[in-house]
Amino acid sequence: MNDKDKIVSVYTGNEVIIERIRVNLEKEGISSITKDGFHQGINAGFVGGTPSAIDLFVLESDSEKAIEIINAIVD
Repeated sequence: MNDKDKIVSVYTGNEVIIERIRVNLEKEGISSITKDGFHQGINAGFVGGTPSAIDLFVLESDSEKAIEIINAIVD
């Protein structure tokens, strides 16, 4: 694995905006994953994190383009 294969966080927000961003990234061929610590905690039997804070991750090699797309959506 080289440095460009790392997964990096590019945005944290609520479920609605994260889904909108994911759809737009997908249209541009950028794969993404999310981490929802609050719901993961509930599923594991304990509560942790903030209910509206979902982290969005992409490959580092896609991060510049992803951030451009995100800025166009949230600005």
